[in-house]
Amino acid sequence: MSSFSSISCWIVRSHCSAQAARSRQGRKAVITGGDSGIGRAVALAYAREGADVLISYLDEQEDAKETQRLVIEAGRKAVLISGDIQHAAHCREIIDRAVSELGGVDILVNNAAHQASFKDIADIADIADEEWELTFKVNIHSMFYLIKAAVPHMKPGSAFINTASINSDSPNPILLAYATTKGAVQNFTAGLAQLLAEKGIRANAVAPGPIWTPLIPSTLPEEAVINFGKQVPMKRPGQPAELATAYVMLADPLSSYVSGATIAVTGGKPIL
Repeated sequence: MSSFSSISCWIVRSHCSAQAARSRQGRKAVITGGDSGIGRAVALAYAREGADVLISYLDEQEDAKETQRLVIEAGRKAVLISGDIQHAAHCREIIDRAVSELGGVDILVNNAAHQASFKDIADIADIADEEWELTFKVNIHSMFYLIKAAVPHMKPGSAFINTASINSDSPNPILLAYATTKGAVQNFTAGLAQLLAEKGIRANAVAPGPIWTPLIPSTLPEEAVINFGKQVPMKRPGQPAELATAYVMLADPLSSYVSGATIAVTGGKPIL
């Protein structure tokens, strides 16, 4: 490459980087399940990129306050709202609070999820109807309610990022209800990206592999916890901070041609 071409490329990159840095400042992000784990890591990463954050959580007030402290420490505004996202009215309240207290919605991360495992599901009757319905209400219905409420407030360049899972493509039988909803998250995201393309709003998904969060020891059998992460090529679970950069990339204005994608963060295990 000639020196002129090298200089030209450097100028373009510098201009794009400066432009992107300016456009990231002051963005407004809503993150469900933002009190701990993946949600907390994403909230902090967004704050460090210059975004104000609304953190939606169920009832873990102390965890949520710690996330709020970290966001404020990074120099950004953090709004907390507790409640159960399986209810459409609460989902609409989340978006209303973001509009009134942050001034809008530029990024919505649908991250909160319900997960329960079953040691032996040779008999599908082991899964209660109520458990199946709750998993879909929290993991799927809420995503629809939140996005439906957010779209009227979002401008071109805004982004939806939905947390799918390695279970979207490789369902674990002891997580049948959860895995089924995560496959639906991935499919919903692909359709949504096409639906919103003309509005200039992007939709993508992140598919985590074994990421160590508070959900793991509280929902998996002891043996599964002990061996958690050993099944992927890296032979270990990932940390939430190792996942957060994918959410930053998908929210970045420079990722304007990325929509309908699923980004796998799986410790080397490919997804189809």
